[in-house]
Amino acid sequence: MKPEFENIPLVKAATRFEIEINGHFALIDYREMGDQIALVHTEAEPELAGTGAAIAVVEKTLTYIEENGKKLLPFCPYVFAYIKKHPEWKRIVDEKFEGYDKL
Repeated sequence: MKPEFENIPLVKAATRFEIEINGHFALIDYREMGDQIALVHTEAEPELAGTGAAIAVVEKTLTYIEENGKKLLPFCPYVFAYIKKHPEWKRIVDEKFEGYDKL
């Protein structure tokens, strides 16, 4: 994560995790089911394109999931690809996730 995003707080709203940068948002839609959190869709407003904001919200969300003892279901293709590139995060993926062996 770029240093400029480190002190930006992650906000957990009813259906999304989000960070705000200069009035613009990077977010991940999620569903929480017991001890599992399914990440469904990652998005950053066009004003944040190329800034690293989407990666920052992913990293902050993965940290939140781990710190809260939850298991990840990475349905979002962006999150799935991030975990493939950073296999150390596979530790929080639920082993029952259908694509687990592809990570």
